[in-house]
Amino acid sequence: MSEPWTPHDYQIRSVKHLLERGGAALFLDPGMGKTSSVLAALKVLKTRKANGEDIGTTLVLAPLRVAQNVWPSEVAKWTDFNDLSVMVLHGPDKDRLLREPADIYVLNYEGLDWFLTAHGIERTGATRLIVDESTRLKNSQSKRFKALRKHLNAFEKRWILTGTPSANGLEDLWAQIFLLDGGAALGRYITHFRMQYFIPPMPGGFRWELRPGAAEEIYEKIKPLCLRLAAEDYLELPELVNVNVMVDMPPAARNTYEDIYNHFITDLASGVVTAANAAVAGNKCLQVCNGALYSPAPEYTILHDAKLDALMDLLDELNGSPALVFYQYDHDLERIQKRLGGTGAWLGAATTAAKLQALVTGFNAGCVPVLLGHPASAGHGLNLQGTSNHVIWFGLPWSLELYDQALKRVWRQGNPNTHVFIHHILANDSMDVRVLRVLHGKDRSQRALFAALTS
Repeated sequence: MSEPWTPHDYQIRSVKHLLERGGAALFLDPGMGKTSSVLAALKVLKTRKANGEDIGTTLVLAPLRVAQNVWPSEVAKWTDFNDLSVMVLHGPDKDRLLREPADIYVLNYEGLDWFLTAHGIERTGATRLIVDESTRLKNSQSKRFKALRKHLNAFEKRWILTGTPSANGLEDLWAQIFLLDGGAALGRYITHFRMQYFIPPMPGGFRWELRPGAAEEIYEKIKPLCLRLAAEDYLELPELVNVNVMVDMPPAARNTYEDIYNHFITDLASGVVTAANAAVAGNKCLQVCNGALYSPAPEYTILHDAKLDALMDLLDELNGSPALVFYQYDHDLERIQKRLGGTGAWLGAATTAAKLQALVTGFNAGCVPVLLGHPASAGHGLNLQGTSNHVIWFGLPWSLELYDQALKRVWRQGNPNTHVFIHHILANDSMDVRVLRVLHGKDRSQRALFAALTS
């Protein structure tokens, strides 16, 4: 049933920030009510429309699961917003739905090319653009960004939403800020942005390093556009506890790991496995850490069960307390499911809406003891804080955004526990440890941005 929207003070601040700017960014942590804050701003605009102003409609770009579930459910959840009509443009009927009147049209990123080709902006009368999880457009060379860039001037207001704007460094900011101001703050071209604020990579390298003092200059230029609010500053959250569960690979698996790490090649019973470059070798090393290696995909060779044993020991210790378990590879999922003997539920990209709702409800009620998911498909738009306070990483992603968004499915407002435990199952002296160190390093960089925006 719907209930009245009773905003936190910071949400009122968010609404004001959006309404006062043509281009605005909300860098709010998951669980802080970004969607309802945006709906409140749109409700104000709809009131102006009722008073005779021609304000048009709103286009929302979002990841598929967020588009299908979060936006419609948030409108239905709050009585204050029940009069806002939402149309999700997805599926075989999307051409027909495009012709239906609505206040808000929600589109997943994969449908953007179809929408623009179908003259969707003109047909919907959209004058506002909301980019939810805006890092999906952080790559200025992507087809999506280039296509949308041509149409930005059609929107009088452009708002972006994310909790992780610069997970991989400040280069991520250029395209997102360009969506807001067309290059006024950070320049019209990514090449000029790089040359002004970064030191080019050395021959054979690929990483652009920030020039001394450049970070502070970037912070100052984007600060008028951005509102950064951290959940721990405004909400009562459980204390976050990181726990590293270390395992040793058996000698044979260690030899395979060293072969790939040092020589980019290893000889398995199923055949020779090679890596074309260091990046591929690193990925294969992570597979070995997890206990199996594609040879080639979808076939794989099982190398050890050290992480599986550690996972089962950990689940035994939890004694039925619900745990959200993130894996990296399909062979991880298959091996974990086999070891669990059918007691673990899987939350995947192909999970239907009805099954998704049943799994979320069951997990939040404590009836699903183990919920398996990949951070790319289960890291956005899900509220899993009902009873669980354990997140287990069977294998880690390189992406801070995926890592951060995934753990905040549980570590968020409404979790009744005093502590949330993040368990990393890591192979000793391996790429696992390096990935975790890189994630922590990226987090420090992003925190510097957030500190500057909130000062």
